[in-house]
Amino acid sequence: MRTRLLPLLIVLLAAVLLALGIPLAVSLAAAQQQQVVVDRIDDTARFAALAQFVTDAPGGSRRTSTDERRESLRSELESYYGVYGIRAGVFYRNGSAMANAPDHWLVPQTGEVRSAFAEALLSRRSHDPRQVWPWQRSRLVVASPVIRDGDVVAVVVTDSPTGQLRSRILRGWLFIGAGEIAAMLLAVGAALRLTGWVLKPVRVLDATTHDIATGRLKSRVAVAGGPPELRRLARSFNEMADNVEAVLEQQRAFVADASHQLRNPLAALLLRIELLALELPEDNEEIASVRTEGKRLAHVLDDLLDLALAEHAEADLRLTDIGALAEERVAAWAPAARTKGVRLTGDCPPTTAWADPIALSSALDAVIDNAVKFTPEGGTVEIAVAVDGDTTTVVVTDTGPGLTDEELERVGDRFWRSGRHQNVKGSGLGLSITRALLAAGGGSIDYAHHEPQGLRVTVRLPRQAEAAGAATGAVP
Repeated sequence: MRTRLLPLLIVLLAAVLLALGIPLAVSLAAAQQQQVVVDRIDDTARFAALAQFVTDAPGGSRRTSTDERRESLRSELESYYGVYGIRAGVFYRNGSAMANAPDHWLVPQTGEVRSAFAEALLSRRSHDPRQVWPWQRSRLVVASPVIRDGDVVAVVVTDSPTGQLRSRILRGWLFIGAGEIAAMLLAVGAALRLTGWVLKPVRVLDATTHDIATGRLKSRVAVAGGPPELRRLARSFNEMADNVEAVLEQQRAFVADASHQLRNPLAALLLRIELLALELPEDNEEIASVRTEGKRLAHVLDDLLDLALAEHAEADLRLTDIGALAEERVAAWAPAARTKGVRLTGDCPPTTAWADPIALSSALDAVIDNAVKFTPEGGTVEIAVAVDGDTTTVVVTDTGPGLTDEELERVGDRFWRSGRHQNVKGSGLGLSITRALLAAGGGSIDYAHHEPQGLRVTVRLPRQAEAAGAATGAVP
């Protein structure tokens, strides 16, 4: 969730910073240019004041005080050009030069200088020139009219290079950019802290939910940190988990108590049936049927008690030689398999995994018992132990009738038995007990088709202490 939320926050923060930074950069450029324009307007106003008294047209033969003023104006323009590198000139209405620096610079027929000159002839100073940007190699033109007796007699024009202006704008932009980057880094750091603070309780809640869903009912959420709403959610979740655990515990206790309490009355009932059978002929079918159903009920009660204990008991995990244990169970079931005419073989090389030896033995007994029970005479049951990555597998395959796809989805459910096997002895709890015993130690059991015929049962056991300990809430 953090990888999805954090980019969204960063994009929003970047958009906000850009929305603030871009207008600031534009405003800075406009302010820098306005400062230059105001300075040029002051310069043109000063030159216009000097040019007001130079009114005679060029080409006259007399050298009067007007000529002296023109020379003084030209000297000012040349000094101005020499110091600042800004072209400046005073031009009559017809475009001829009254004084200019450099001497060859005249009003062109087109361009910005001509536009500013024409505008000044209308008794208006130049409007603000178009904005100069750092990537543009343009010039800044400002023109002011020279007015005498209410008439425009000449125009003062300055044509400035913009290198320094563009440099100042660029430096200001770099400063703004550095500030934006610093603000972005601070914002990202704050977003990381904020998302971590908000999402940490969610991650803890997710992990705890997964633990409970996989059978570790004692897992709880640590109510610390995060927004008040999430802390309240964590407390509510813990209360819910406590209630669920209490209900399940009551259910297990009821099953165990009921199974245990019913055994004594059932034993007394079976004893009375046996006493009653003594008064009846030995081949009485009804008493034989009652005796069989009573024994079946006793077997179901024993399995119920075993299931309740398996779901409640803590696994005694230890590093176990799975090959040796599987070989032992193969040897134990070999006489039963021979009696039924089934060939039982084992490929059990030495390999270790974390398991409860007693629980694993009981689980393998249930799996091998089913395989031998449902394999017809002349069939084969094979047990193979192998290493598969971080797990050790015990695969039990048989050549029996197998199960359909629909039956594979239900196998292992409590009291479920295939409709084809209703007449076979059993309570339908053996594989449920097996699954509970394996899950307590971090193991699992899977069912699949065995080609060309039969069922494949795979028992998986963790080879790492951490994986096994996660099932019980602690590393063994």
